[in-house]
Amino acid sequence: MTRPHPESDPRLIADNLEDGQGEEDTSSPERLCAVTRERLPKAAMLRFVLSPDGIVTPDIAERLPGRGVWVKAERGVVETAARKGAFARGFKSQVTVPDDLAGFVERLLLKRTVELLGLARKAGQAICGFDQVRDALKEGAPAFLLEASDGAEDGRSKVYFLAKALYSGVKVAGALSAPELGMAFGRDRVIHGLVRRGAIAENWELAYRRLTGFREAPELTWFKDTDR
Repeated sequence: MTRPHPESDPRLIADNLEDGQGEEDTSSPERLCAVTRERLPKAAMLRFVLSPDGIVTPDIAERLPGRGVWVKAERGVVETAARKGAFARGFKSQVTVPDDLAGFVERLLLKRTVELLGLARKAGQAICGFDQVRDALKEGAPAFLLEASDGAEDGRSKVYFLAKALYSGVKVAGALSAPELGMAFGRDRVIHGLVRRGAIAENWELAYRRLTGFREAPELTWFKDTDR
């Protein structure tokens, strides 16, 4: 699976530190991964809690009560945690791990990504449509260009190179399909979109980066040769 480049990824990996079982230390802005033993910023991690009946439950919004166990936000790491007993060690009790926990996490992350994008749309901070994106680019630098993973190469190249001619450091998000983008905008399908800069965009980016730990981020290769 393709990973985001570190220099463009706000999750920013920290150094490996002491041993532990992945339990929470609320005095620190970082958390210890129950699998990799890395101490990482919370933005690069996923929190899990136990339901009252002992089922391992993803806490995507980090609001559920109880003790938390943290795992690096990558599919392979979550799969290893489920397979190797990391949750039982972290919670220090017997637990039930749902089947295909990583797939469940991906669906939850997708839901949060779409919901935040919908919130941005309602606040006037996200738009869709080729012409609308083209006009918005003339008004200011975007936080993100949105391009459907199943969209045509010609269309996304036109949008990208227009943005690149105006601004440096243009970010593109391409991990969502046209129907998935459409859910955020109340349409059947969306191919091109734009997120304006602001607090919502920052929250959306963190959700999107976590999602790309569970699915391919095709934007990393779309313009690779042409950006040299």
